[in-house]
Amino acid sequence: MTPARMGGITALLAALVVAPCSARRAAAQSVTTQSSADAPGEAAAIAKARADSARLPYTKADIDFMQGMIGHHAQAIVMAKWAPTHGASSSVQTLAARIINAQQDEIRTMQQWLRDRQQQVPDGHAGMMMMNGSEMSMGDMKSEPLMPGMLTDAQLKELDAARGPAFDRLFLRDMIQHHEGAITMVKNLFDTYGAGQDELVFKFATDANVDQTTEIARMQKMLVAELFGAASQ
Repeated sequence: MTPARMGGITALLAALVVAPCSARRAAAQSVTTQSSADAPGEAAAIAKARADSARLPYTKADIDFMQGMIGHHAQAIVMAKWAPTHGASSSVQTLAARIINAQQDEIRTMQQWLRDRQQQVPDGHAGMMMMNGSEMSMGDMKSEPLMPGMLTDAQLKELDAARGPAFDRLFLRDMIQHHEGAITMVKNLFDTYGAGQDELVFKFATDANVDQTTEIARMQKMLVAELFGAASQ
């Protein structure tokens, strides 16, 4: 057999070997293409699962906390708005203005969080908010307690009747009580199994805890100065 004829046979054998491999690759590519055609359904399922994971972590305790804190903040804003009209000192008026600005913004944040989840949204006006998050008048309270730190009707009337340095002292005392109640609400939230896992609830609660703890320390120093000032007169 001539070298040329031998080379032709070798090339033919090589082609016969390559052909099945090419066929197998083509078949594999076809399967891959088919799988890709099915991918949109799988991708949609994954996207839905991720959306559900982002939507579902909040609990009833989270909802109650956000609803309740709106009413809690609303009462603090009422108290703070009395500072300019009740003869408060400049330092107390500055503190009160800071409380109003911060807590009005936080109320809007909490309302939007509730609205996004199609939950009941308190209007942000001061009401006698109860432990279950409902708004009730003093006449309807019966034995159900107010949320932690909330001032009673008698305390609010006492503060409203005060003027000048007497208002400053009552305001600082009452707002310390109010802030301590908010910190208790945060603690109760995180002590509840499964609560506080939602990203925004977690951030809001932890920020509120830090901010109100800082303000309590500031108000305690202001109150001591007020008491010493009154004692020296």
